[in-house]
Amino acid sequence: MNQNNLSSDILMEIISIQTEVVQQGINLSSIMELVTQRTQYITNAAGASVELIEKNELVYSAASGIAEKYLGLRLNMENSLSGECIKTRLPLVSNDIECDERVNKEACRQIGLNSMIVVPLICRNDVVGVLKVLSEKAGHFNADSIKILEIMSGLIAAAMFNAISNEESELFHKATHDNMTGIANRSLFYDRLRQKLSQASRKHENFGIITLDMDGLKEINDNYGHRAGDAAINEVALRISNTLREMDTVARLGGDEFGILVAEVMTRNDLRSLIQRIDFEIIKSFEFEGGKLNLRASIGYALFSEDGIELEVLIEKADKSMYEVKRARKGAEKVR
Repeated sequence: MNQNNLSSDILMEIISIQTEVVQQGINLSSIMELVTQRTQYITNAAGASVELIEKNELVYSAASGIAEKYLGLRLNMENSLSGECIKTRLPLVSNDIECDERVNKEACRQIGLNSMIVVPLICRNDVVGVLKVLSEKAGHFNADSIKILEIMSGLIAAAMFNAISNEESELFHKATHDNMTGIANRSLFYDRLRQKLSQASRKHENFGIITLDMDGLKEINDNYGHRAGDAAINEVALRISNTLREMDTVARLGGDEFGILVAEVMTRNDLRSLIQRIDFEIIKSFEFEGGKLNLRASIGYALFSEDGIELEVLIEKADKSMYEVKRARKGAEKVR
């Protein structure tokens, strides 16, 4: 690939990104998030996404900017520029959505985009998904933009190759699970949440969302080191997992924040009872290398459909509930 036409500033930025990717090791989900964010920035785009093939659908597995709210969304590969990119295995540009028959114009209008580039992600000679950048302006992208995306897609493809050791079927699992704890990551959480929301709306079912934020992790890191902090995060993930049913999903959303999809719940009291059990398990004694670590968390929730019927509303309600618990706990500690 000829990179000579790229400016020195862009080349230096790409080198910086390559260094950051190496520092992520084989944490594929983090690498996809990093490359997506930096690709949006370096192309001056409005959004970017990594869409991975899972069965016959494309799943938004990393997203930034105007694409971020679609994380976890599943789309049919047919009648889309992403699908055409996968078939041809070539970078594709649409610099005027309204004049391009290859794109889904209605979907593009909903997002508010007028131009995009899609490049294939190729791992072990198979196309496993696409890297896409979006702009609200027609004619935004040029030849340099394509070169940048090809380099970025190569970074993700190399990470994919390193992340999977035996079978290509491992790839989607690696891309949708947290590297440290082994539980679902943010992408898979939103994927399952969207599917459950659709199912519950059709069948008039209830389900719950729980958001959980660890308290005191900074103190653990400061007093015992980051190895202890990582051990605390892993232990909380394990304790939550052991409290849930197989049909439920617990995900590490980032740092010390967790999300839980409670697939079947009848009443608000049922959800509160589950939260009490989770809290009871988390605060049990935990020893790490001879030291006792105090594990605790602030927990909030939202119930479909009493608290809302839209994904964003439910997440906001659960987060608000969690932060109310956190504020109340901090207030109580100050009184002591």
